Amino acid sequence: MRRDLPYILSGLALGVLLLGNSVLAPDAGPVHAVDVVLILAMAAALAVCRRYPVVALFAVTAAMLALHARVHPGVSAAFPVLGAVYVAAWQGHRLTSALASVVFLVGFLARDISVAPADRPAQLIAERTSLLLGWFVAANIAGLVARHRRAYLEQVEQRAIEAERTREEMALRRAGEERLRIARDLHDSLTHNISVIKVQAGIAVHLARKHGEEPPAALLAIQEASGAAMRELRGTLDVLRAPSDGNGVGLARLGELAERTRASGVPVQLTVTGQPRNLPAEVDQAGYRIVQEALTNVARHAGTATAEIHIEYASAQLTVSVTDDGQATPARPVSPGVGLRGMRERVIDLGGTLHTAARDDGGFAVRATIPLDAPA
Repeated sequence: MRRDLPYILSGLALGVLLLGNSVLAPDAGPVHAVDVVLILAMAAALAVCRRYPVVALFAVTAAMLALHARVHPGVSAAFPVLGAVYVAAWQGHRLTSALASVVFLVGFLARDISVAPADRPAQLIAERTSLLLGWFVAANIAGLVARHRRAYLEQVEQRAIEAERTREEMALRRAGEERLRIARDLHDSLTHNISVIKVQAGIAVHLARKHGEEPPAALLAIQEASGAAMRELRGTLDVLRAPSDGNGVGLARLGELAERTRASGVPVQLTVTGQPRNLPAEVDQAGYRIVQEALTNVARHAGTATAEIHIEYASAQLTVSVTDDGQATPARPVSPGVGLRGMRERVIDLGGTLHTAARDDGGFAVRATIPLDAPA
């Protein structure tokens, strides 16, 4: 109805104009009930002109020819027909618009000639007919121009959509190529070195046991950590080559991570509160990586310290907390490194918050809160 409102108002306005002109024109005939019905039929046809342009055009043309033949309201009878012709041509009915224009002009001229008095100059009829002819030609051309303009705008919009889609495809293709390049670089630079560490640690453990000695705990931790690093690296490379695949890293493997950390000489306590459940893959992986990086920092910077991991499952969020009782104090602020920046980026990308600071009673605390319903 909102789109039809201009047509309804136009029909009512033209109806009032025709009725007033029929009453006030000096050469117009008397207005009867049938003439009012014709004017109302014209207004109703214009009201549905957008939806049914051909039917409305024929109805308006017939009603105005009948009104012109009965009352002779003058050239105002052509105004509704001009509007209907424009709409029909704008919606692509070119032949129908031209035919209706010719029919109305012929009927209008035939009526004028048939009732013209003998003293009325033919020049006046010719001028009126020429004027109407120019109006109808202009209405048909304007409708065609409006249609071509609309088609041009739709084509421009379609091209813009296609260009945007092409840019997105190119960006995805370039991102895929970059992932493959990173995967190759990681494979070439890290896999070999980690493999050497794992092999050498395995040989050392084997030789120690061969000589009847118990391998040092640090050596066993190196062997296990290098094996886990190889598995995670392969998973990461698989993700880079095929981003839809996961690498299996998540909070369910925190027990393994805690065991490896204990084997390296750092006591770790793991506490889980709430009801563990399936999390979105990116949240699950981010929680694991935060704990992993925090424990790495404890092993590297905290000295002789004990680490505590607390995982809290809530209905709307996941809270990951890692604290230690190491050497950090508020008087000795910690400069954020690559690991802390990486943790913050992971959490922010998921719509969460990360708090890292030295504890008042000594040690360092990392606390991440990740909403479970926020879009990444």
